[in-house]
Amino acid sequence: MGGIVGIYGFSKEWRMARFIYYSLLALQHRGQENCGIVTFNGESLSYHKNVGLVDQVFSEPETIENLQGWIGIGSVTSIPQKDPSKIQPIVVWEPKPVALCYDGKILNFRELAEKEGINCEDDAEFLAKLFSLELERTGKAVEAIVSLMGKVKGAYSLIALTGSGEMVVARDSYGVKPLTIGSFGFDYGVVASESCVMDVIGADFKNDVQPGEIYFFDAYSIERKQVLKPNPRFCAFEYVYYARPDSIINGKSIYEVRMKIGEKLAEEHKVNRSEVVLGVPETAIPFAVAYSNKTKTPMGIGFVQTGRRIRSAIKPTEFERIVGVQLKLNPIRAAIAGKRVVLIDDSVVRGTTTKNTVNLMRNKMGAKEVHVRIGSPRLIAQCPFGTDVPPKDELIAVHLNAEEVSKVVGADTFYWLSLKGLVEAIGIPRKNLCLGCFTGKYPIS
Repeated sequence: MGGIVGIYGFSKEWRMARFIYYSLLALQHRGQENCGIVTFNGESLSYHKNVGLVDQVFSEPETIENLQGWIGIGSVTSIPQKDPSKIQPIVVWEPKPVALCYDGKILNFRELAEKEGINCEDDAEFLAKLFSLELERTGKAVEAIVSLMGKVKGAYSLIALTGSGEMVVARDSYGVKPLTIGSFGFDYGVVASESCVMDVIGADFKNDVQPGEIYFFDAYSIERKQVLKPNPRFCAFEYVYYARPDSIINGKSIYEVRMKIGEKLAEEHKVNRSEVVLGVPETAIPFAVAYSNKTKTPMGIGFVQTGRRIRSAIKPTEFERIVGVQLKLNPIRAAIAGKRVVLIDDSVVRGTTTKNTVNLMRNKMGAKEVHVRIGSPRLIAQCPFGTDVPPKDELIAVHLNAEEVSKVVGADTFYWLSLKGLVEAIGIPRKNLCLGCFTGKYPIS
């Protein structure tokens, strides 16, 4: 899981590292383990990357100042890396200098790596080395990326920067991973996982990079090309959890989808005689607002966050997830004590977070009743495309039904949103969505 950005400035007066930095801050929710920036200054590639959050890795002003150039790419990722050289963007110097970052998963990279004679540890490193090889073979970035797309199998949105100052962007034919494009003025030149990046840096959001499509940028032109036949299978979990509410992905406002999810929850699983609706920060707040409006139940502010915004679900260890929950969910006694509470969350994975939260509300804060409503269907399968869903044997929905989960977490009642309700809320035909984590059936195997 990660977030990527690439910005092509068509004037040498641009200092792109600062724009990439703010873009990565906007994408920090997509990865909180590592980050990096690569720029092109007219002669060579410069980079800085390390373990940590964006403002930690780039805490020293000179770090940004040393990354000179008017073209840049950057990445945040959720996969821990001990070796800084393995942190994205991956930089390869031979046979052709390139930098590459991507979000997704290449399913056949080991097979292709052996065939191509590429020594690599993961698929991000493989993609960078394969693109470098293809660039050496073809001599042209467009031909190199077309060749690469014809070989790899999986889900990906990627951005590559060459040692001669060309930037190339690609999205697989299924479009599982989001990728948006915008502009400064008339010229397209900003590409990012989510459209919120455009708002943060003052660019204009234009559209999504379409499934199977590439964009190529050099000093003189922008080229757009449909390389693979589009067969959309957009990730449904982006709308439930991963994307920011101020983003527009695949033509759909995340905020509007989440409000519709809350309405669907109210239609499917209304709680009679409830006294207050509380949403778990931050993703479930729109769900709770819409549920409150639909049922005419007052909405309260149930929790206060301590410290940085932490997405506990994408932390790599159980300890970090529990600590993250404790920091994120400090309940407000006055909003809970003596009341029949409807607690709304975006998803239930292992059930640990929900159990801890319900226990706090009931036993420490004095809630009279706690009714849990989840704004997504049952999670029953691990994602093969890099989305942070644990193995199947760790997913509580695989083993227990709603009534059993209710007993385990200590709630009075517990219900998930239906699959039909989620599809209707997203507003994209079911055939064009990847619902694999809810159904166990994925578009690519």
